[in-house]
Amino acid sequence: MFSVRLIEQTMPTGSKDPDVLLAWLLDSLGLVRWKSEGATVDEEQGSIHRIVRKTFLEEPLRGWDNAAIAEFSGLSQTGVHNQLHKLREAGLVSSQLRGRWHVNVLRGGSMAGAVELVAVQTRAIAKMRLAELGDVIKESADRMAVASDVEDGGLRIDICEPRPTPEGCDRLDALVIDFGFAGDRLKAGDDVARAVFLELAASNCPLTLQTLADRTDDSRARAQRVVERLRAAGIVDRVAMRDRIAMDVYSGLMRQHAARGEDWLMGRGGLGRLDEDVSKALISGVRKKNLNIEKVEKILGAVPIDAQRLLLNTLGGRMPYGYRIAGKDAEEVGERVMTRIERTLRRMRTVARRLDDSLA
Repeated sequence: MFSVRLIEQTMPTGSKDPDVLLAWLLDSLGLVRWKSEGATVDEEQGSIHRIVRKTFLEEPLRGWDNAAIAEFSGLSQTGVHNQLHKLREAGLVSSQLRGRWHVNVLRGGSMAGAVELVAVQTRAIAKMRLAELGDVIKESADRMAVASDVEDGGLRIDICEPRPTPEGCDRLDALVIDFGFAGDRLKAGDDVARAVFLELAASNCPLTLQTLADRTDDSRARAQRVVERLRAAGIVDRVAMRDRIAMDVYSGLMRQHAARGEDWLMGRGGLGRLDEDVSKALISGVRKKNLNIEKVEKILGAVPIDAQRLLLNTLGGRMPYGYRIAGKDAEEVGERVMTRIERTLRRMRTVARRLDDSLA
C-alpha cells in the first residue's frame, strides 16, 4: 500500500556525487529517520542507502532477490526485508514473483523513472485525501482577514492511500493518522491531534496555544506539537495577533515605568525609536496615569507592525501569535498544500535526473 513522507529541504546545488544526491532523495522521502552526528553520508543513511546504491542503482532491472541484496549490501536477510518493505511502500521499488522467490526492481528502470511514478501517485492520492477535509473545515470569510506575516518552514507531510479504519476510530481519525498529524508514536485512545484539528477547523479567528490546550483538556506542550505538525503540512499557519499588541504594550509601559522610570522607557525601552508625537503621547499618558488599552491602540494605529513588534520586545514582552486554518475553506487549504507538494516533487525529479546522469 502506497505511503510516503515528503520532507522539503534545500537542494544539493552543484553536487554531482551520487551518494550525496541519493542521500538527499532518501531524506526527502522520509526513508531515513535517525542520523548520527559526524558520520559520513553512507553511515548517516545506513542500510537503506547501501541497498539502493549497491544494487538498484547498479542494475535497476536485474531482478534482485533478498539473498542477492543481502550479499551485495552486507545486511542480514531480515534487515533487507525490512528496508525493502519501506522502499516498496514509498513507491521506489516493485516486486514480482519469479518461481519461488520474489525479485525486486527499481521502478521505471532508473531513479528518474521511479521518482516520476512516485510523483504521479503522490499527486493523485494527495488530492483525494485533501478533498476529505471539506467535511471538517468550516468555511469562513473572516478567518483570513489578517494577512500572515510569519514565514512557515518547509513541507513535511505523510501521503497515504486510504487504509482500513483502525478499530475504535472513524474516518477523521484515520485521516489525522494518515497525514501524520498524530505523530509516529500514537497510543491507543490518544485523540489530542483530532481535538486540536477540530478546534482550528471550526474557528473563525486565530487561537493561541493556551486556548487550544484549555479547550482540549491537554497540556500546552502537546497541543504545540500537534500544531507544528499541522503547520509543517501547510494545513495551519501562524499569524500575529495584532489586536492584543496594544494590551501587552500598555502592560509593559506601566510595569517598566513603575520599575525604571521615563528615561529608561525613552532609551532602552524603545520609545525613543518611535516618531516624537507617538512617544510623547505614550509618555504623557503614563505620567498622568490616564493611559488605557484603547488609547494605546489609537496612538499606535499609524505605527508599522514591525515597529510595534520591536517596541513590545524592548518593553520585555513577546509578540502574541495565534494559529488558524490556512485558508477560508477546504478548497483553498488544499490548493496551498498541493502547491508545496508540487514544489517538493519538482525538486525530487531534478535531483533524480542529476543522479542518473552522474551514474552514466
